[in-house]
Amino acid sequence: MIEATSKGPQPTKGLDPIVYVVDDDAGVREGLARLLRSVGLRAELFIAANEFLQSRLPPIPSCLVLDVRLPGLSGFELHAELLKADIHIPIIFVTGHGDIPMSVRAMKAGAVDFLTKPFRDQDMLDAVAAAIHYDRVRLDAESARRDVQNLFNSLSPREREVMKLATSGLMNKQIASRLALSPRTVEMYRARLMRKLGVRRFAELLDALRERKRRPGG
Repeated sequence: MIEATSKGPQPTKGLDPIVYVVDDDAGVREGLARLLRSVGLRAELFIAANEFLQSRLPPIPSCLVLDVRLPGLSGFELHAELLKADIHIPIIFVTGHGDIPMSVRAMKAGAVDFLTKPFRDQDMLDAVAAAIHYDRVRLDAESARRDVQNLFNSLSPREREVMKLATSGLMNKQIASRLALSPRTVEMYRARLMRKLGVRRFAELLDALRERKRRPGG
């Protein structure tokens, strides 16, 4: 089953993007490869969905140009498998037999674009550029969230207690009373946890907590 090769923070700046192409038509595959490489993009080609499912995706900006009708798993079925595996690579669906219901289904499934063969080269390049930009933003946001999570994980149990009470609106003297500490000790814990989290103002700490709560599992 397809999987990402790394779960750790992966800044995307300077990394060459990859465009994956899954299409059982050799002419379409090779034509897309030439088009993509002509503008400096790396292309990796696959004949069928199962072949793509056996690959490993490096955590760099990428997108998938995916034929709707394929031998074995269809393009829509492959997309469903990717979502089950929590892989959210942007997809550009292509087909030689497109209709409005099919395009609506593709867009509802989260496709970046839906192109009918034969498509214009510029339309494909525009769709790929948009998809790669979207993926770069997504990967950078995921990396930033992991960084925030790692910072929270670095807090000691006592620092987390102080943070929880402080962010609930309690003053240092009230926190000290709750935890049987001196106000000076509470000040020390607050200063230490804010330093670990890389914030200088209490408002920044509240913003970091709100962002952590917004993400799944936060």
